[in-house]
Amino acid sequence: MALDSLMVKIAVIGVAGVGAQWIAWRTQKPAIALMLVMGIIVGPVSALIPHELFRGGLINPERDFGALMEPIIKLAVAVILFEGGLSLNFRELRHAGWAVMRMVVIGVPVGWILGTLAGHYGAGLSWEVAALFGGILVVTGPTVIGPMLRSLRVGSRVSNVLKWEGIVNDPIGALLAVFIFAYITYGGAGTNMAAITFDVLASTFVAALLGAALGWGVTWFFPRGYVPEYLKAPTLLILVIGGFVLADIIQHETGLVTVTIMGVVMANRPMFSSHALRRFKEDLAVLLISGVFILLSATLDWEVITSFQSTSPDPLVGIIRFIGFLLLLLFIVRPATVLISLMFSSIPWNERLFIAWIAPRGIVAVAITGLFAIRLIDFGVEDAEALIPLSFGVVIATIFAHGFSAGWWARRLGLDKGAADGVLLIGANRWTIDFGELLKKLEIPVTISDPSQYALRAAKRREIEVYRGDILDEVTQENLDLGQFQELIAATDNDAYNALICDDLGPEMGYDSVSQIGADRDRAPYHARGRVLIESGPTIDDLLKCEDNDWVFTRTKITEKFGIEDLKKQMSSEAMLICVMKPDRRLLFYSTDARPVVEAGDILVNYGPPETPETKQEKRERVAEKQANGTEDEG
Repeated sequence: MALDSLMVKIAVIGVAGVGAQWIAWRTQKPAIALMLVMGIIVGPVSALIPHELFRGGLINPERDFGALMEPIIKLAVAVILFEGGLSLNFRELRHAGWAVMRMVVIGVPVGWILGTLAGHYGAGLSWEVAALFGGILVVTGPTVIGPMLRSLRVGSRVSNVLKWEGIVNDPIGALLAVFIFAYITYGGAGTNMAAITFDVLASTFVAALLGAALGWGVTWFFPRGYVPEYLKAPTLLILVIGGFVLADIIQHETGLVTVTIMGVVMANRPMFSSHALRRFKEDLAVLLISGVFILLSATLDWEVITSFQSTSPDPLVGIIRFIGFLLLLLFIVRPATVLISLMFSSIPWNERLFIAWIAPRGIVAVAITGLFAIRLIDFGVEDAEALIPLSFGVVIATIFAHGFSAGWWARRLGLDKGAADGVLLIGANRWTIDFGELLKKLEIPVTISDPSQYALRAAKRREIEVYRGDILDEVTQENLDLGQFQELIAATDNDAYNALICDDLGPEMGYDSVSQIGADRDRAPYHARGRVLIESGPTIDDLLKCEDNDWVFTRTKITEKFGIEDLKKQMSSEAMLICVMKPDRRLLFYSTDARPVVEAGDILVNYGPPETPETKQEKRERVAEKQANGTEDEG
């Protein structure tokens, strides 16, 4: 049958994974939760369909991939961790460095001990299996924290602590699991603990050196032209996979250390094409996260889910232990770990309490647990079969509990900086300063950025927020929180620079949130990299000529009785529609290819020539005729 084709299975996995992430983006729900649901639908749920095409499930990873399942998951996790390492720049640790160090040096052992106790006394696991699972639970899910932090505005220190902890602790959690796995499989109580410890630490050190060498080598060879541009991305991918496999041959799971260190080294050394390579890795990581999580969640079936109950003769007791373990993890293990780690630190209490609650687990925890569960089951270790349902239970509970409560908790603690409602204007000139002043009247936060201190003086005199610096400079982007802006408008007198800004910041802010002033039409054909502001696409010279003629910005409230067509009849034929402000303070800008829908209650901003005495008299007569319209028209 056609549905039995492995190509069809791979296509279904791709559509299900990316489709779930798209739905999550549209609904602002945790992506990993929707991927879990989608994986269960194409896996165990589809198996319930009484048709031979769905016998055993549309996706049955064990049947469809067999021995390839484990290496697929491991290589995918390696690339995901490398991509995470690429985001770890040491400059971010200026204000969060000691907190991150405490979360690793103190938090990991404390979290391991508390997680082991919760696994043994809460879930009823044997000490060996509980210790292995407790080691894995120090991982806090960078693939989940990243999307969560993008939807929150809680300050750079809190964000950096959570991000660094998530990525750094991933390989540490895997190594703890390696240590316990070696202890279990090499003889238990009769094992030489010193020998095991030395083997794990030595192999970890070698793996770290390998990762540092690969990272340094890439950043040395690539800028010197030893690898052509079209081969850089595939070469880097092969080096990541090769380094991971080589380290994993030396010792299981130490490859995670190699790829993480490789990513961190590359993130902190200058390298041409770094933005392009990082974008390639981010896109690849999204695909791998989608595919691997669909595969893992498709392995669940009722037999696996109920297997946890086998640790107790009474099914009800098994369920109570399952729930009790999750409650211990959420309300005891994580809060105690963070509060002990950050004790006597300079981190404010509200930030400590926020970090103490946020600890979602994601793809790495499930993948690592799945790998060790398979090996322990093969060794006949008691309670090993409970690890898979437990890991999915932890992922589901933490994603839903932390993902849906993070915003509320941040607001209660006074950490939430509110929605991104500001506007960033690049280039200090008369037009941007006048527009910035109009936005201030609408109570929209506005910042004008320009490298010239002299150019910013006029904006300062109007009491508009300014930032001196090149917006494309990495230091500027670290000091200026781009997450506070709903829109960026590049309006300098350099068309190429405007396009470069939109091209560089579009992936971070979203291409639908960056605009540029129209390019000079007398020049050679030119392609914009962002939306071209205003329907007619005027250049900065056109707008400055309008300023010379004393053009003004006008804001008009649209009502049921006074719509946009009525406003257009009153406007000068030369006037330009700029944007629409919705009741929720969202700004929708007019561009050469976008016409926002204007409804009653919106405020419309236009830019046009000043009123003459004749036009003022006509306007007074029209207003007198329509006093009952409730129209607001302010200059």
